[in-house]
Amino acid sequence: MLRLSKKADYALIAMKHLALRGDRGSSSAREIAELYAIPIELMAKVLQRLVRRGLLASQQGTRGGYQLARVPSQISVADVIQAIEGPVTVTACSTDVGPCEQFSTCNVRDPLRRVRELILSALGECTVAELAADIPPPPLERAAVLHTHP
Repeated sequence: MLRLSKKADYALIAMKHLALRGDRGSSSAREIAELYAIPIELMAKVLQRLVRRGLLASQQGTRGGYQLARVPSQISVADVIQAIEGPVTVTACSTDVGPCEQFSTCNVRDPLRRVRELILSALGECTVAELAADIPPPPLERAAVLHTHP
């Protein structure tokens, strides 16, 4: 089953929250954590990772907190997920660490690579602005691609 981690969920929640705030200032980790019933320590770690990846900016002090580093339409869901979880993979051979034991006999490597590319493409097309606007996703035209045989 393909599933996002809790950290990725929390990152997307925080990014949507900050996009909805717009230019009304920053939000603290505590504020976001309390609003969405997320453990403060975990939210702080997620936000710090997003800062390190350049998706958020942070300011120290009494008026400090976090805000988006770019406009929401320029931050994709893929950017957020990969900032938290690293590269999106479908199978163990989806990474660049080298061939697995089944490499020479694997008959699903290429189809699964296409699935991974489709997932990345879909995640890359959806932006934080769309999350904040609750825009429904476009119809899945790619679903037909998965059901066709080459």
